[in-house]
Amino acid sequence: MFYKRKKNRGVFLAAALPAAGAGAAIWMRYRRDIRRERDRSSTGSEIAETSRGPIEYASAGEGPPLLLVHGAGGGYDQGLLLGRPLLEKGFRVIAPSRFGYLRTPLPDDASAQAQADAHAALLDALGIERAAVLGASAGAPSAMQFALRHPDRTTALVLLVPAAFAPREGGAPPVRIPEGTRLLFETALKSDFLFWAASRLARATVNRAILGTPPWVVKNTTSAERARAAEMLRQILPVTERRAGLLNDEAVIGELPRYELERIAVPTLAISVPDDLYGTYDGARYTAEHVPGARFKEFPWGGHLLVGHNDEAAAEIAAFLREKETAPESAPRRAKSRRPGSDAASNPPLPS
Repeated sequence: MFYKRKKNRGVFLAAALPAAGAGAAIWMRYRRDIRRERDRSSTGSEIAETSRGPIEYASAGEGPPLLLVHGAGGGYDQGLLLGRPLLEKGFRVIAPSRFGYLRTPLPDDASAQAQADAHAALLDALGIERAAVLGASAGAPSAMQFALRHPDRTTALVLLVPAAFAPREGGAPPVRIPEGTRLLFETALKSDFLFWAASRLARATVNRAILGTPPWVVKNTTSAERARAAEMLRQILPVTERRAGLLNDEAVIGELPRYELERIAVPTLAISVPDDLYGTYDGARYTAEHVPGARFKEFPWGGHLLVGHNDEAAAEIAAFLREKETAPESAPRRAKSRRPGSDAASNPPLPS
């Protein structure tokens, strides 16, 4: 009996030691990766002390200023990644971290309206009187509010796969939640390690549930586009330093109202695709149909990341912004911004 127990113990140890070694290797790899992402996300930005409190931001490039407002799970780093093609086309990209993301604190009032006023405060701190604003995904509500509340500081408005109102049957929310998003929000998005592991062991699921992009789109694209999708996913780390912003975005988007679209008086371009798993296509088209003179640009496929069409979208945006920069009506006006308290499908195509 003693010999049998000793033999069984030896078999157990023989099986357990390799598993323990593999677990240690996984943990060491995670520690290496999370250290790299923490270093990256904490060294590429500055803090502006504004009238609306401290705001983290990064600024890159020369040329006409473009305030690039990142989406859910982002920060200034996602803004720079989204703005990279526009930097190459001669724009200056100002990329803030929105409320609750990285080093920008979450205030008591973290509404889209308050965030829009914080955007204006950041421009004040940087000495920028007027800028184009690009709102990507969950960054669209505050970008739209910026155009509404500070029209004389807005040269143009671009809404990229925007979280925007669209009437849906039965009063369904305007923004859809892809399959698996809720589960990941309650598990992996609470832990840096769990998110790191999920993004490596269940990449297709995470692409669908977090990046809002059909897995087949990512699988069948170019290596460069697959690398861009992987970089977008990797930049969500450290997710624990973005969770306050994610929770606030969930609250804002969950009760997204219809804004006074007819009052948006700046040149506007909305871009989306039918297979965006967040359902931004309907909101983008609806917004363009109701903002006076707005343009709507769709691509046939590409998901929330516009996989396979990123360069085309950047070219459309750059041409649109250049056109508005040189148009006579884009010249600065003397009226001050309003402070708090005080058919798109038929539009002509953008120049190529």
